[in-house]
Amino acid sequence: MKKVFFLIIAVAFSLPVVADEGMWLLPLLKQQKFPEMKELGLKLQDYDIYSPDSASLKDAVVIFGGGCTGEIVSPDGLLLTNHHCGYGSIQQHSTLEHDYLTDGFWAATRDQELPNPGLTVTFIDKIEDVTDYVLKNLEMDTDPTSMNFLSPKYLNGLAKEKAGEKFLQDNPGMEVEIKAFYGGNKYYMFTKKIYSDVRLVGTPPSSIGKFGADTDNWMWPRHTGDFSVFRVYADANGNPAPYSETNVPLRPKRWFKISLKGVQENDFAMMMGFPGRTNKYYTSWEVAERRDIDNDVRINIRNLRQQVMLDEMLKNPEIRIQYSSKYASSANAYKNAIGSNWAINKRNFEQVKREEQDRLIEWSNLNNESAYPEALLTLEQIVSDRKDLRFRRWMLDEALVRGIEFSGVPTDVKQMCDALNGKDRAEQQKQLLLLERAYLRFADKNYSPEVDKKIAKVMLKEYRRLVAPKAQPDYFSIIDKKFKGNVDRFVDFIFEKSIFGSESNFNNFKAHPSVKALEEDPMILFAKSIQKEKAVLTEALKDFDDSYNLAHRTYVKGLLAMYKDKANFPDANFTLRLTYGQVKGYSPRDCDYYGCQTTLDGVMEKEDSTNWEFVVPARLKELYNIKDFGRYGMADGKMPVAFSATTHTTGGNSGSPVLNAQGELIGINFDRNWEGVGGDIQYLPDYQRSIIVDIRYVLFIMDKYANASYLLNEMDLVE
Repeated sequence: MKKVFFLIIAVAFSLPVVADEGMWLLPLLKQQKFPEMKELGLKLQDYDIYSPDSASLKDAVVIFGGGCTGEIVSPDGLLLTNHHCGYGSIQQHSTLEHDYLTDGFWAATRDQELPNPGLTVTFIDKIEDVTDYVLKNLEMDTDPTSMNFLSPKYLNGLAKEKAGEKFLQDNPGMEVEIKAFYGGNKYYMFTKKIYSDVRLVGTPPSSIGKFGADTDNWMWPRHTGDFSVFRVYADANGNPAPYSETNVPLRPKRWFKISLKGVQENDFAMMMGFPGRTNKYYTSWEVAERRDIDNDVRINIRNLRQQVMLDEMLKNPEIRIQYSSKYASSANAYKNAIGSNWAINKRNFEQVKREEQDRLIEWSNLNNESAYPEALLTLEQIVSDRKDLRFRRWMLDEALVRGIEFSGVPTDVKQMCDALNGKDRAEQQKQLLLLERAYLRFADKNYSPEVDKKIAKVMLKEYRRLVAPKAQPDYFSIIDKKFKGNVDRFVDFIFEKSIFGSESNFNNFKAHPSVKALEEDPMILFAKSIQKEKAVLTEALKDFDDSYNLAHRTYVKGLLAMYKDKANFPDANFTLRLTYGQVKGYSPRDCDYYGCQTTLDGVMEKEDSTNWEFVVPARLKELYNIKDFGRYGMADGKMPVAFSATTHTTGGNSGSPVLNAQGELIGINFDRNWEGVGGDIQYLPDYQRSIIVDIRYVLFIMDKYANASYLLNEMDLVE
């Protein structure tokens, strides 16, 4: 019996990771996953993908903006990413007269490429294992409850010390960052080079780049040309520099060759990018918490808000331009939450995590490691104790902070009041200008008071229905006292009386500013009350967070000790990772099967001229009807659009380059199927699919549709 027991335990502890699972760190690639990649069909050497000493494929992969990935595809700094990643920049250049969202944009010359203030592109210059260095410094921290082991401020301070001030001064645009992995059991330092002159080169119309919009979001099969084209500029020495007409296209270390050979079922595919966040090391109690609080609140509240936004967008073209990006951002997380809950229930993630916890307890008992079971008990208690606070925080954040735009009005008006109480006219004008700028940070060209008012009424009603009166922000008491519970009248009152309620209200205040108007302003009081409640909840939850982080670090340490040599990847934290797998379709349910490749036939099948999500441009229909696909069509005469692969991705992988076995670009990742979003917690091999725009469709749109073939002349195309 003992022999059988130990055999079962040994087998349980040596179960292999699913072949396609994982977001792998490049410095560990050779020792962890490279042999499996070769077996699956990879034709490269490990140093072709990542080399600490010379240029490699990783040098063509960049952080685009603050949350996407991009890839360099020419020796002149040409960059590809998703249409939805470039959406904010495209929107900022769009007006009713020049609606680039609707019509698309292509710069005929480099002089016509459009600058984008605030947009950055970040290259990873170097990756170093600094675990010993960090742990040595942490040993000097005598506080047993210190959170320095996860503190970005503390860790980045260590990074600057290690790099040295002279290095940073001598290398403009260079930054260093240390990030924690495995809950703070391992550390890497990233040396980054950040370019701030990034110009829009081209983008298809939304009818191509956003085809299917929210109906098809998180869905497969997909027929979206989700790409946009930018260019990175540098000074004459190739260093990062602010926008200047004298800047020149960047000469990168490396750029991707582009394959025209296409893909077949079961082909090897790999992807590099910057996945944002996963929860591989959740406990069973956190899985339930994610489903029953986080996801349920988000699904409910965002659904209500999106209904109002969509109604207003369909009525008014100006509102459509103003709110299209806001709607897309909201819907993205909304569908993610739905898919996450489906996966949690479909594959019983609670039970999966519970079984792993039980294995760790058994292993700990066999090895006299009491700290790991104790950490689990602590985590269970924390999740139970924070339940009410977490629900209140999610409701506050989704319904009020995110849901109501006027909750972002400026509330720090003390200096303005002090100036009005004084006699210095110049200081009064200065403070008035600062107040106006703060107001316009949320009430910009993409803000509609009428839309915000309608959304606020819906949000407040649902918030008051689900959150106990005593747990609501203090200011909400006047809804009952002054308005007898009538939320609509309360919101109308706020917009009528607040200096921020309309442009005319603010202009009247500017003409006759007063301390009383600021002190009694209902929007300011509303926003202050929300901020106060948020601070209370944040502080209350912080007590749990510190204990959680300490226990979680110990729990993960236990899992690593138990699994020993078994390859384990750390949770995503927006650092450069590689994932690999195969081009594959999937079966979402009994008797349904979706193939791995979609074509332009599907675009035409979905066309609906009465639905803005499925309008097909006349030029695209013309090319389809005459079958003018050039060298981008498939052998069967069809035009490829997108394909799916088993690569393990999450948010942040948008825009990631997808490469074939030779390291050539075959597509741009832009989404996942909703059945696979549960992979943020537990990989689902039967369901997990990345959705990728075929590079041949990208080139076809650039060449045949947009007549921008001059851009292809600077790329390395492989037939």
